[in-house]
Amino acid sequence: MDAYCVKCKTKREMKDAKQVKMKNGRSAMKGRCPTCGTGLYRIMSS
Repeated sequence: MDAYCVKCKTKREMKDAKQVKMKNGRSAMKGRCPTCGTGLYRIMSS
């Protein structure tokens, strides 16, 4: 799963991606940027 890294300013493949559920019930993926280690977050379509 890829997400936009704000620090690198490009799309990166998530490292250690895990599926999480937000407070409003929607699904999201949470992981790390393999280059800089910044947290990445991607909201999934319902």
